[in-house]
Amino acid sequence: MNVRQVVPKGAIPSVDDPEFREDHEPAEESVLAVDHDGDARAYPLRYLDYHEIVNDTVGGVPVAVTWCPLCGSAVVYDRRVDEAAPVDGESTATGDPGVLSFGVSGKLADDDLVMYDRETDTEWKQSSGVAIAGPLEGTELAVRPATVTTWARFAEAHSAARVLAPPGGESEAASETDDPAEITYDERPYADYFASDGFGLAAHRGEGTAREWPRDDIGSKAVVLGIERDGDAFGIPLPELERAGGVATVTVGGTDVVVFGTDDGVHAFENPGIVFASTDDGFHGDDTTWDGVTGASEDGRSLDRVPARRLFAFAWRDDHGDDAFWTNG
Repeated sequence: MNVRQVVPKGAIPSVDDPEFREDHEPAEESVLAVDHDGDARAYPLRYLDYHEIVNDTVGGVPVAVTWCPLCGSAVVYDRRVDEAAPVDGESTATGDPGVLSFGVSGKLADDDLVMYDRETDTEWKQSSGVAIAGPLEGTELAVRPATVTTWARFAEAHSAARVLAPPGGESEAASETDDPAEITYDERPYADYFASDGFGLAAHRGEGTAREWPRDDIGSKAVVLGIERDGDAFGIPLPELERAGGVATVTVGGTDVVVFGTDDGVHAFENPGIVFASTDDGFHGDDTTWDGVTGASEDGRSLDRVPARRLFAFAWRDDHGDDAFWTNG
């Protein structure tokens, strides 16, 4: 793993006292959305480009809403240390700092955001949630169920949904230097990067040695939904899911999961034993139609969303290797 300091610590400011609204424009904007015990909150990716981390509490659970633009990595973590687990049965953790508050270290690990917690100054790789240096090294944050969708779709499914208000301030992401500048949220600092073929910091900045991508079947920045449970890991690429007709079933750590590919991404739910098929108006199964984004059926039932990571293929490969990708057939 290559860890390097890219910008000063804190030059990209986390949001630590988030405020919320009931309405948001544009309605079709992509958000990282969380719903726990009826507390439904959405975090526009356009804001997260400049902040990368929101420390929040949703439905009574302290969470870190995290986004690495370079890796396209959207993950919501539980901030409670007692919910974290040792990696491979090993951890150097001593004591219990309780609930962590995360900031942006300014470092990258394999082109991925390195977070740090303010309680122990431990450093954490954002895409994996693993502590890579510091007192808590060797532990892994618990992933919470969340999804990337549009504000319109999320608000439609959750009548009491709220959306993050623009935090404001300054960020290095708004600057052409390493010094923070005033944020203008209408500007998208990573738009050219998302549209380009390259990946990683060198591709974003247009300088340095570009990384090579060894696969022909999956693009380096193909959207992947990564599901991990009890030592199993499956990364489901959206293009591969589309080739399978938009729906797939997998078993991860003994749990049966159904994965839907929709016009706004990949969504995964626990499968109670239903056989699903893609149709023109959604996904059909057990004599009813299911919404692939929300997991709700026309007859009033709903599927439980599984904890998952949404990220680019290269970031999933960095963390798990080539053998952790799901392929149709």
